[in-house]
Amino acid sequence: MKKISIFGATGSIGRNTIDLIRRAPGAYDVVALSGGRNIEQLAADAREFRADVAVTAFPELLEDLRAALAGSDVEAAAGPQAIAEAANRPADWVMSAIVGAAGLVPGLEAVKQGATLALANKESLVCAGGLLLRTAKAHNARILPVDSEHSAIFQALIGEDMSEVERIIITASGGAFRDWPLDQLREATVAEASSHPNWDMGQRITIDSASMFNKALEVIEAKEFFGVSPSQIEVLVHPQSIVHALVGFRDGAVMSHLGAPDMRHAIGFALHWPERRDLPVERLDLAAIQQLSFATPDPARYPALGLAWDVMNRGGLTGAVFNGAKERVLDHFIAERIGFVDMARVVAQTLAWADGQAGLLDQTMTLEAVLHVDHLARQETDRVVAAGVA
Repeated sequence: MKKISIFGATGSIGRNTIDLIRRAPGAYDVVALSGGRNIEQLAADAREFRADVAVTAFPELLEDLRAALAGSDVEAAAGPQAIAEAANRPADWVMSAIVGAAGLVPGLEAVKQGATLALANKESLVCAGGLLLRTAKAHNARILPVDSEHSAIFQALIGEDMSEVERIIITASGGAFRDWPLDQLREATVAEASSHPNWDMGQRITIDSASMFNKALEVIEAKEFFGVSPSQIEVLVHPQSIVHALVGFRDGAVMSHLGAPDMRHAIGFALHWPERRDLPVERLDLAAIQQLSFATPDPARYPALGLAWDVMNRGGLTGAVFNGAKERVLDHFIAERIGFVDMARVVAQTLAWADGQAGLLDQTMTLEAVLHVDHLARQETDRVVAAGVA
C-alpha cells in the first residue's frame, strides 16, 4: 500500500487527486492532508481516508478543525510550521499543490524524506529551483511535474536524450481576455478575470491565466526542471487547450502531447508513474474537434510573459523577487486597489528595484536567503502600490 500525503488538498489539484485515490479503495494509506479555510471539506476527507493528521494553514481555525474531527483518530494541527512537520512524516508519494511560495518549505521537507514529490506548486522551482533540485538529489528523491504543460514535456521526453532537444514549446489558452480589445483591459474586473474559458481552477490561478503570469512562471519552471536555456523555450497561444506542450528535436521532429483539459491526466501520470493506468478522463475525438489553432502571444496584451525572460537571464534570486511581487500584485488586484493592467507594471518596477540592491540577487541560494528576498519583494511591491503605479 502506497503511503501518500496531499498538501493543498482542498484546492482544485487536491480535489482531483482525492478523486483519483477514492477510485482505488485500499491502494493508498493517507498520511497527511493540508488545506486552507475549507475546514468542513478538509475534515471530511481526513475522516474518509483515515489520515494520520489534517492541517489547516490558518492557526485561528485550529479549534474549528479539532471540532470537525472530534471522535476520529485524526490529529488536528494548524499553521505553516505544522504543515512543514506534516511534510516531514515519511511517505512514498507527496502531492505539492499549495498555491504560492508557501508550498516551498513542505516540498523541501518531503524530498528530505526521499519521497516522490508530485510538483504542482510551480513557485517552488521559480523561487528556488536550484535548492529544491539539489535537495532532492541529495536525498535520492524524485520530482515529477504535475503542471499539465510540464507533465506533457516530461512525457514527450521519455526515452529521449536532452542533448538532442532543440526547443520546448509551452501552450497557453490565452485566458479570459484573449479576445478582448486591448483598450478594454484597463476596465477588466476581478469577476471577469476569474472566469476561465477551458479549465476549472481556483480564482488566483485563473486570474494568473488571464494576465499570463501563470505562463511566465511555467516558462521559468521549464528552464529549471529540464535544464534548458531561455532561448530554447517558446510559448504559443492555443485556445482549445488540447495540445499541452511540444518538444522539438535537432532533426526537425516535433513531439506533442494532446489530451482533454483535465488535470487528472497529469496527476494520474505522476501518481502511477512509471506505469500508465486507466484514468477517468475524456478520450479525444479529433474528428469532432476538427481544428487546432495556434498564435504568437501579443506582448502588448501579455506583458507579464516577457518578464519571464528577464528573470531567467538575470538569474540568481530574481525568481524569488518575481514570484513574491506577483503574489502581492494579485492580492492588490483582488482587493481592487490596482487595475488588471497595473499588475505587470508593478512587478517590473519591483524587479528593477531588486536589481539595484547591491548583492541582493547574487546571494547563495539557501532557504533563508530565498525567504528573505521574497519578504523584501513583497514589501517593495506594497510600497509601489501605495505610492501609486507609475
